[in-house]
Amino acid sequence: MLTKKEIRYCLDEIARMFPDAQCELNHRNPFELLIAVVLSAQCTDVLVNKVTKTLFEKYKTPEDYLNVPLEELQQDIRSIGLWRNKSKNIQKLCKMLIEKYDGEVPADRDLLMELPGVGRKTANVVASVAFNIPAIAVDTHVERVSKRLGICRWKDSVLQVEETLMKKVPKEEWGITHHRLIFFGRYHCKAQNPNCLECPLLSLCREGKKRTKGLERSNETK
Repeated sequence: MLTKKEIRYCLDEIARMFPDAQCELNHRNPFELLIAVVLSAQCTDVLVNKVTKTLFEKYKTPEDYLNVPLEELQQDIRSIGLWRNKSKNIQKLCKMLIEKYDGEVPADRDLLMELPGVGRKTANVVASVAFNIPAIAVDTHVERVSKRLGICRWKDSVLQVEETLMKKVPKEEWGITHHRLIFFGRYHCKAQNPNCLECPLLSLCREGKKRTKGLERSNETK
């Protein structure tokens, strides 16, 4: 496991690599962000943005999503994975927003998590990005990077990864660290073929050391 000083070094290097890291889901307000994050489950941001480009022109308020048959909404998001469940959840959460919050997205993680289709990760993203509430949302990239580097343990659950990051990262950096770890995992420390040999964190990374040792042995046998 990395020491506090080593974690600080990692965060600073990742910040240097991705100084402009930010949410890549296109949105103009908290409601659009909420819909986009719900759609993004097990789906790429690129595909979500492609769908929401037209979706957000047609549907601008919670009422708009309820004023069409479920089948019509399903057709509008059909190119996105899990579109059947997502369309049902979107209509249910829109109904709850109208009934409980006058159509506004609540600026509270616990209240967000009560909405249909909204889990802890989605609530953390919306709270952090839309309302600047300190939070670290743990997606597949954040989890992978945290475990590979040794910030967290391999066996840690998603919630344990979040709790560990909250302990080891200064609270005022939670939001930006979330985005930087995503960028680092999405564009550099990829699930397949991570760029270990050109990584400034290689000397500290337990996973990177294993992978590069293997590459060195294969090069020696050529």
